[in-house]
Order: sequence, then C-alpha cells, then structure tokens
Amino acid sequence: MVLLACLPALPVAADSQLAEAWRKVAGHLYTEAGLALRGAEVSREQELAAAVLLAAQQPTTDERLRTVERRLRELAEPDDAVSAAALYLAGRLHQVHFSRPDYARAAEYFGQLADRFPDSHWAQLGLVKLGLLQLYMLPEPGGPEARLGKADALLPRLTIPQLRRDLLIVIARTRIFYEQPLDDVLNDLLAADAIGGLTGPALGEFLLQIAELSLRAGHLRQSREFFTRYLGLNTADPRAYTANERLKQIEARLAAGEEGT
Repeated sequence: MVLLACLPALPVAADSQLAEAWRKVAGHLYTEAGLALRGAEVSREQELAAAVLLAAQQPTTDERLRTVERRLRELAEPDDAVSAAALYLAGRLHQVHFSRPDYARAAEYFGQLADRFPDSHWAQLGLVKLGLLQLYMLPEPGGPEARLGKADALLPRLTIPQLRRDLLIVIARTRIFYEQPLDDVLNDLLAADAIGGLTGPALGEFLLQIAELSLRAGHLRQSREFFTRYLGLNTADPRAYTANERLKQIEARLAAGEEGT
C-alpha cells in the first residue's frame, strides 16, 4: 500500500507491542498487526497505527478512507511527530487512495505540513510530493515555465539531501518532458549527482541518462566520464555494449580535434 511506503519515518514506538504492530504493518501482515495493536497502550501513536490499519483493510472504500481522514485530522491538531505523520498520510490519501484523487486537497495538506513542521522528515517528503503535484497534476500554475518555477521554488526548503536530490531528478525529467534546453536538464541532474546516495539499478539508469544527454548536448568529456562511471558499476548489464560503443565514438571525436566539455 502506497500509504505505508515511508514507515521508517514513523515515530519510534517505546511500547514493544506497538513497535511490533508497526513491523507487521511494514510487512503487510495486517491481521497480525491488528492483534499486536490490541495489546498496545492507548496513545496518539497507537491511534495513528489504528488509522493506518483501517486504511489498509480490503476492499478499500471511499467511506472508510473518509473515516481515516477524519481520524488523521484529529491527530494532526497538536504539534508533535504524530501530527506531522498524520498530515502527510492525509495528503497521500487524497493523492493516491481515494477512487477520485483530489490533488488540490492533497497539496493543501502537504503545504500545511511544510508550514507547521518544516524540518520534519514528513514535511520534507511532503514537499517532494507537492512538487510532483505542481509539475503534473494541479490545474494551476499553467504552462511549463510556471510549473517548473513552482517546483524550483521548493528546493531551498528541502534540507534533507536525499529528498532534495529526488526533487532535482523529478524536475530534470520534467524539463525533458517539456522539451526544455538540455543544459538546464543537466544542471539539475549534476546537482543531484553531487548529492549522491543512489544505488543499484537506479544509479545505473541515472548515470546512463546523464551520459546520453551530455553526448547530445555536445559535452563529450562529461559524457565520457558518466559512461565510464556506469561501466564501472556492472559490465554484465546488457546496455554495457552500447555504452562501450558510445565511448569509442567519443574518443574518436576527441582525437579528431572536436571540442567538447
């Protein structure tokens, strides 16, 4: 369930039964989670876990999700970690879980979260989701430049490096979608690369994208660097052959005196 994708950011439960319930929820073992939750002490975090479990029940209905939203809004009233989590989860309900998403309502929750708890992990996650909404889903702002401008304006508010990186990548890929200048795309991707933290297949895809776009933009040495880094990850990848061929082309062009950054 997408609502549960960020469980590591949930408050740390001191109650062992509640901690066990969260572990079961993370493993999508909802029946077992419910049993563990029954033995937990009543607390705001226990109420949050109960709301998450209610949302996870199948079949999902809008009526049940409205009940969950009401509970989350009540939990969001004080100022603590549970409140931040409740606001984020309420936003996600409207973004992806109701049968008819309400992107404007989701954006309101994420905006309120960022205003009230700007440094919390939940608020930072919410800013990335808000960026996606502004780029693709919300009716306003209209036009590529306005949408990209709104998302760019969120970057200074992202203080968690990995989440800033994620939004930079989203913005860069949106620039591609809107056929923006390649150098603008590469500026965002290179800023994301400077942050680092990607691993596995995601890192391979990322390095290949920078290498290919750099080649298209005429940045031959930069393209060579990223193809080389990509090949250093895993030469068994089927795309390694293409990367090697690109490197041969780049070396030939440089040897012929072609300029390239």
